[in-house]
Amino acid sequence: MTMTDHAKDYVASRKALGLSFREEERVLMRYAEHADVRGDEFVRTNSVLAWARTAISVGEAQRRLRIVRGLAVFLHVGDDRHEVPHRDALGKSKWIRPPPRIPSPEEIRKIMAEALSLGPAGSLTPRTFHTIIGLIACTGLRRSEATGLLLGDLGPDGLLVRNTKNRRDRLVPLHESARRALDDYLVVRKRQGGPGEHLFVLASGQPVRPGYLTDTFILLARKAGVRGKAGEPGPRLHDLRHGFAVRALEGCISASRKDVGRHMLALSTTLGHARPVHSYWYLEATPVLMRQVSEATEKLHMTGKEKT
Repeated sequence: MTMTDHAKDYVASRKALGLSFREEERVLMRYAEHADVRGDEFVRTNSVLAWARTAISVGEAQRRLRIVRGLAVFLHVGDDRHEVPHRDALGKSKWIRPPPRIPSPEEIRKIMAEALSLGPAGSLTPRTFHTIIGLIACTGLRRSEATGLLLGDLGPDGLLVRNTKNRRDRLVPLHESARRALDDYLVVRKRQGGPGEHLFVLASGQPVRPGYLTDTFILLARKAGVRGKAGEPGPRLHDLRHGFAVRALEGCISASRKDVGRHMLALSTTLGHARPVHSYWYLEATPVLMRQVSEATEKLHMTGKEKT
């Protein structure tokens, strides 16, 4: 069996347990392709580490190792010729939610402008990255949701986002400016993108993969001067989603408490959260609202009752 066959068996076993396992599957298929090219019949620690280190950051390399190590453990049970890399072979890591570094509208424009300089010149690829980055910034879509959009998902009422993280379809409304940008992209997409069903495709006609979108965003952010060199913190692709949520929350600052509650419910629905409470952590990066919460708490403590 090839490593690709092994990886497919492992993915199938995880999905049979009810796991989505989509992101892990993408990582494993990329590793399996690397292993097959090398002629690795079994998982080899040196090969895994060499492949993981080609990631764009230390954190991503550690994530690759963690995912492939799961495959190695699975295979080692049946055949001890498969090596299991040490979990800390690329450094001991403890995942902590990274603080957001939300790019400003001007920084987003710079990144989108850099996307238009991508190659091949005159192909669909530059327009694809330019448009998909702008779409995530103005809708808060997850990267897998944006890259998974099909041509038929764009309707008169907005975007139908299917097979989401919570396995629930949802309709995401579009501002007229976003709709115009997508319509302009579709003109080029239908002329140059081939017969495929995906909305966002590359010059090759293949759909954009989530990991490739993330890596390209980081490279574009560095070229635009918005992010530092490798190992330095800076805006991530997910920060576009975070920024959308923060700006939406800041838009309800002058509203009443009841209106804020309705606003949070609408935001949670747009973001595709299973429960509204999952949207509240975005308050951490909204200083104005946090100040209001602090002031309201202080008044409650001083007066014994909440003042509106």
